[in-house]
Amino acid sequence: MSTQLPLALRYPPDQRLETYVAAPAGALPQLRALATEPAGDWLLLAGPPAVGKTHLLLGTCAAADATGRRAAYLPLAAAAGRLREALDALEGNDLLALDGIEAIAGNRDDEVALFDAHNRARAAGTALLYAAREQPDALALGLPDLHSRLSQCTRITLAPLDDAGRREVLRQRAQRRGLVLEDAALDWLLKRVGRDLASLTGLLDRLDRASLAAQRRITVPFLRQVLGFD
Repeated sequence: MSTQLPLALRYPPDQRLETYVAAPAGALPQLRALATEPAGDWLLLAGPPAVGKTHLLLGTCAAADATGRRAAYLPLAAAAGRLREALDALEGNDLLALDGIEAIAGNRDDEVALFDAHNRARAAGTALLYAAREQPDALALGLPDLHSRLSQCTRITLAPLDDAGRREVLRQRAQRRGLVLEDAALDWLLKRVGRDLASLTGLLDRLDRASLAAQRRITVPFLRQVLGFD
């Protein structure tokens, strides 16, 4: 008998709907409804890299799981070239979150597999949540019927965070780790380490370990020492 993993192990605690910063108006209620209501729907998140598409897909899956619904997340890049097999294995879920449509664009077999899975999901009442770097019209899809199905989705466009948004994300994620990042330390990080949130989140884990080992608060001098800016 398989053991059901606890929610916190299946989906990272940083990636919940309630932890997403600066969502477009109405986006979070739409995603919560998709996660919790039994009637299936179509939603498509579009935006450039590092705007939190995966965060919202995983957060929606976590919200579905929390209500006892079955959800599955699939990064399409990981299944490119064998998408039909991967999608067949996910049948029976209440929600499918499919990330990175651009990864299979131009591969006819994968496009047909996604089109077929979309139709089966709709017939079964399975909710569908897609993510792509571009809107359907800009994706290099070769299958007109797939383009048509994706174009029928309700679309949510995500934009990069400004500095205030990045600051808030870092502050929240630090607090969940029990870290205190003062404004001066946040400013220093954002100016010198880069603005990619995935890299910054990984850096928080490193700083957490270093702070515990040294028994020191995370100050600008400590950041300079740990990150080799002395």
